[in-house]
Amino acid sequence: MEKKYQSFIGLEVHIHLLTKTKVFCKCASSFGDEPNTHVCPVCMGYPGVLPSLNIEALRMGCTVARALGCRIPERTWFERKQYFYPDMPKNYQISQFASPLGQQGCLELEGKNGNQIIKKSVRIKECHLEEDAGKMIHTGTVSLLDYNRAGVSLLEIVTEPDMETGEEAELFIRQLRRMVRYLGVCDGNMEEGSLRADANVSINFPGMGLGKKVEIKNLNSSRFVKLSLNHEIERQGRILDSGGEVVQETRLWNENRDQTEAMRQKENAQDYRYFPEPDLPAFAPDAAFLERVEQSLVELPQKRISRVREEYGLSEDCAELICDEKAPADYFEEAVSAAAALGAGKKEAAGRIANWLLSDIRHILAKQGTAMSSIGALKLRPKQLAVIAALAVREKISGKNARQTLELAAQSGRDPELIVKENGWEQLTDPAKIAEAVNSVYSEEGAVFAEARAAAANPKRKRTLTAFLVGKVLAVTGGRADPKIAGEQVEKLITEG
Repeated sequence: MEKKYQSFIGLEVHIHLLTKTKVFCKCASSFGDEPNTHVCPVCMGYPGVLPSLNIEALRMGCTVARALGCRIPERTWFERKQYFYPDMPKNYQISQFASPLGQQGCLELEGKNGNQIIKKSVRIKECHLEEDAGKMIHTGTVSLLDYNRAGVSLLEIVTEPDMETGEEAELFIRQLRRMVRYLGVCDGNMEEGSLRADANVSINFPGMGLGKKVEIKNLNSSRFVKLSLNHEIERQGRILDSGGEVVQETRLWNENRDQTEAMRQKENAQDYRYFPEPDLPAFAPDAAFLERVEQSLVELPQKRISRVREEYGLSEDCAELICDEKAPADYFEEAVSAAAALGAGKKEAAGRIANWLLSDIRHILAKQGTAMSSIGALKLRPKQLAVIAALAVREKISGKNARQTLELAAQSGRDPELIVKENGWEQLTDPAKIAEAVNSVYSEEGAVFAEARAAAANPKRKRTLTAFLVGKVLAVTGGRADPKIAGEQVEKLITEG
C-alpha cells in the first residue's frame, strides 16, 4: 500500500574523540572521575583566558571526515556559538559553522535491521569540531553541575535528511559507531555519552518536500533512535490527519512511556548569533598534516566484512560478527594466515577459527570479564590458535581435543603441541588399535549393531544408530580415534556381522 506521507530524517551524531586532553586546554579528558576535578580557568570560562587548539583532536576529526568521504577545506576555522545554559560556563560554545573541517561526504548503509534489508546512500553534510558542555545532575529539587566534561573534544557529524525510517537511522548509528571504533578515535560507549545523537524528522505529502522539522535531543542508544523516530513519524501523521499543523520544536524521548515529549522551541542559526572566534587563528592543513590523516585510515568495517566473507568462505552473519570489532578481526586474520603457512587449507582453517572465536574464545573471555575488543589480553596468541587449527585440519587431533587444547592454552599460554603430547591427544589412526575399540563396543552394544543391521531398509534410522556406535568408539579411545576409520569399521561390522 502506498504511504500517505513521506518522512525525512537527518541525524546529528556527537562523538567524544579519544584525546588525552580537552580540545582547547590541557585538562585531562576522562570519564567517571570525581566531579569538577578536571577543570581550569580556560574550560571554566574565566575572563582573560585564551584557548589553545588540540591538534590531535583536529587530526582525529579529519580522519573521521575522510573515512566518510568528506572534503577537507584549504582553511578551516572556529566560531563562537551563543549558548546560554548552566552547563556552558562561558555562555558560548567554541564550534564551527562557516567552514567545518569535513564537508560533503557519504555513508553507504548496507545491512539488516530485523527482517528488513537496508541499502541506501546517506549524504554527510559536514563534520565539525567543537567543545562539549558540562553535565547537569538533577536530584530532587536540586540541580548539580559537573564541569569535567566541559571542553572535551567533540566531533559532530551532520547528515542530510536522506533517511526515511527509524530502522535506517538505527543502522546508520550502528555503522558509524563501528567505524569510529575501527579508526580508534572514539570508544562509542553510548551509555557513557561518548556517542549520542540528535534526530531531526519531518513528514509531508509525497513530492511536496520537507515538512516542519522536529528535533529529538540526546538519544543515547541506537534502539531509542529507532523507537523515537518511528513514534514521532506516527505522531506527526496523526496531527496532519486531523487538519492540524506540526510545530517546529525540540522534543525528548521518554523511554518509560515510549513517547516523545515537548522540551522547548527549536533554535535556529540566527538565535545562536555565530561570529568568528577571535582567539583562534584559522587552520590551513599542510601536506604533512594531511599525510598523517591518510595514514590514520584503516580498512573500514563494511568493506572488510565483504572481503572476509569472500576470501575465507564465511557466511554473511559470521563475517559480520567476526568484523564487528577491529581487534578480533585482526586476531582472526592473523591466525588464519599462520594456519595456512603451516599447511592447513585456508578456508577450512578459517571456518574452524571463526567457530572457536565466536564460541569457545568468546566464552573464555566472558568468564574473565573481558570484552572481545580486548582480545589482545588473551594468553592464547593467534599463532598458537593457528597451530591448533592446523592440527585439527590435518586430523592430527579430534575436534573435541582441539577445543580442550584451546582452553588449556588460553589459561596458560603454553605451546599447544606440548599440551597435546602431554595429554596423549594425538589422533589415533592405526586401524588395528581402532579395531580393538570397535570390538570392545560390539561386545557391549551387540543389540544396537543387530538393530542397525535390521534397519537396512530405513536409512535414516540406520544412520542414527551408526552415529551412536561411532560415538561410543570415540569415547572408548578418549576422542582420539579417527572418526572416518572408526565409521568405516563400524559400518563393515554392521554389514558383515
